[in-house]
Amino acid sequence: MAGIYIHVPFCKQACHYCDFHFSTQLGKKEAMLLALQKELELRKDKFQSEVVETIYFGGGTPSVLETSEIEGLINTVYDNYEVTGNPEITLEANPDDLSKNRITQLSQSPINRLSIGIQSFYDEDLKLMNRVHNAYEAEDCIREAKKYFDNITIDLIYGIPGMDNNRWKSNIETALSFDLPHISSYALTVEPKTALKKFIENGKVPDVDDEQAQEQFNILVTVLEKNGFVNYEISNFGKSGYFSKNNTSYWQGKKYMGIGPSAHSFDGKNRSWNIRNNIKYIKALESGTLPMEVETLSLTDRYNEYVMTGLRTIWGVSLQKVESDFGKPHSNYLLEHSKKYLDQNLLYLEEGKLLATQKGKFLVDGIASDLFMVNLES
Repeated sequence: MAGIYIHVPFCKQACHYCDFHFSTQLGKKEAMLLALQKELELRKDKFQSEVVETIYFGGGTPSVLETSEIEGLINTVYDNYEVTGNPEITLEANPDDLSKNRITQLSQSPINRLSIGIQSFYDEDLKLMNRVHNAYEAEDCIREAKKYFDNITIDLIYGIPGMDNNRWKSNIETALSFDLPHISSYALTVEPKTALKKFIENGKVPDVDDEQAQEQFNILVTVLEKNGFVNYEISNFGKSGYFSKNNTSYWQGKKYMGIGPSAHSFDGKNRSWNIRNNIKYIKALESGTLPMEVETLSLTDRYNEYVMTGLRTIWGVSLQKVESDFGKPHSNYLLEHSKKYLDQNLLYLEEGKLLATQKGKFLVDGIASDLFMVNLES
């Protein structure tokens, strides 16, 4: 089983914290749609032996496309790939795009999972982040979407400057009031070359408080787990039967194909990525060229990726898999370097798997990077 990710590089406006690839100019939308279809057609031979289990529309903001345009891309997938009988087809959408009429249209399309970018149910947070929607639209679109969709996830952001723990708890309680089966939640990160970075440097916005972000993460885990959610990946919480198949495939090392400018792909041994420029991407596809770079991952590269993704999940890092897939030197290295984190109660061993403790979850990316191997011959 494999997945296809389609990157739609358009947004109505730029969020202050975002460093993803997108454009607020939709003048090239028709040419981009043709290019996305062309890339799907040109790359079908690479997936001849695969069955597509998930189709995921990310961005950018895919909901800026018309429903018919989204359906056209889905049809292109079906025309060129073998698709499983009941694939998970996810659309990322912003609340301002999810009018009653639009939700009805989407419910009549092949889309069967909505990922709604709520981020906060408070206007002051949304204004700071420069989100297009307001708090009323955030709640209203969820109420309406629930009439037509069973599989809905929302995004929430914690660690926002000015958002104290009480407001964060209120955000979580509001989300829980809708009886959603899945919630994704991320710490606000200050990325280089973003508006948020400049505002903080200029003193217009307070810097992110890492200690408060960690407190809010712990609140999030405690409250959601009490309400029947499984924290199956650091930033993802799902009820039984509602884990994201698309995202889970990334963390479990399955193959996926990224379509669109800046999209990444993985085939088990090679990682590739498309050019991060809309015009150059379109021109390349118009000439029948795939605008991508390919990197063959070494054994140690693949070990590092497995450690990074495994520690973020409830499935952990299997010591047996490390030894069988990467060799005894890698498993010995992992055990030796993980001892200090085991002693600090940041990691623990269970049934031959290395996992992050509750205390270690918030720090897991740093822990994983410390367990990486560097410059090892493979």
